[in-house]
Amino acid sequence: MEKILKKKENFTLIVSTLVLGVIVGTSSMLLSLFLDVVEKTFLNFQESAADPAAVAVTGLHRFISVIIGGAIAAIIWWIIRTKVRPPVTIAMGLRGKEMPFFQTIIHVVTQIFYVGTGGSVGRELAPREIGAMLAQHWNRQLKRWQLPSLSVDDQKLLIAAAAGAGFAGVYIAPITGMLFCVEILLKRVDFRTVSVSLTMSVISMLLGSIAKGFGPYYLVPTIKFPLQILPFVIVAGFICGITGAFFRKAFKWAESHQTKDLKVLWQLPLAACLTGTVAIFYPQIMGNGRALAQLAFNAVGTKLILVLLFGALAKAIVTVATIRSGAAGGTLTPSISIGASLGILMGLGFITLVPQVSLVECGLIGAVSLLAAAQQAPLMALFMIIEISHLSYSAFLPLGLSVILAVAISQLFLKKA
Repeated sequence: MEKILKKKENFTLIVSTLVLGVIVGTSSMLLSLFLDVVEKTFLNFQESAADPAAVAVTGLHRFISVIIGGAIAAIIWWIIRTKVRPPVTIAMGLRGKEMPFFQTIIHVVTQIFYVGTGGSVGRELAPREIGAMLAQHWNRQLKRWQLPSLSVDDQKLLIAAAAGAGFAGVYIAPITGMLFCVEILLKRVDFRTVSVSLTMSVISMLLGSIAKGFGPYYLVPTIKFPLQILPFVIVAGFICGITGAFFRKAFKWAESHQTKDLKVLWQLPLAACLTGTVAIFYPQIMGNGRALAQLAFNAVGTKLILVLLFGALAKAIVTVATIRSGAAGGTLTPSISIGASLGILMGLGFITLVPQVSLVECGLIGAVSLLAAAQQAPLMALFMIIEISHLSYSAFLPLGLSVILAVAISQLFLKKA
């Protein structure tokens, strides 16, 4: 009898994985298309790897776009956080608290809207949240349809896998989506967890590619990392480990002290004003950090030293201020942009000593190191950079060593804090 029940539960889990993969993938695709609409409406451009920043419009245009976006987003977030049942985080959803359907959708759409108007925050949280919410509601529907119910662990697995699949559908990165599930959310690696999360992420990726295709998220030249880069890995891993620990604390502080009451009506527009002011002469500050990272990867020579240094500092300050002021959003891509800028700045000195190494390679090392330290997720950081940049196998050794060093160093500093 127990074997029969177990088979029924496994069948339910398989069907749920396939169905949720389609549903979450569709939601990711729709969010990508919505971002395009917002960017076209407010900034008259469509973001791509080749054109990641709204440089064709005037500085005043960029300023007005962010201000309007911040004001509208502030009103929406104030309403859904104070006047109705507020949205619930993925972590709380995994602990059993219900993620309200309509409030979550509004919350998610507002995140994408604000990023599309130029708000400085990551957009990867939105597809993860809607994926987790959809999975949670799917678990409840199983009982109504009188299908074999899943265990509590399997219900949590579906929620975590759907969150990772949401990411995979937006960034076309299925392994990263799977690792987000197993390394960050569940912190458990077994056949059941990996097979469910990877299957769901692959299906979501295929649907997400309908809107975005299979091209790289960052444009980097075809490179083969030489062994001579290993000394730079040590230096970058150490520096980015410390810097990543600092930014992790800053992001956590901003999230824990986030404004959620009436003050959001003036604090978020104020943060938008700060973003817009910088964007008047530095458009790469806008959005989730893709533009700043691409600017770093395109860097040639020493002309951009001050530009990248300012960009890294400004992106960190503006993103922390934006989250603290009440905006919801991710920190993955902002971390990549800051790390890429630091990697290029450090690489400018290194390539004079070791000309076989390119600045792009240094930027990628910086990006993956800081991302791993800030998220405390070495595997996810490693595969995210490889997947979204379409790197070759030669990247595994230097990037792998850099994330190990960065996470180890960052943990020392985080423990002392």
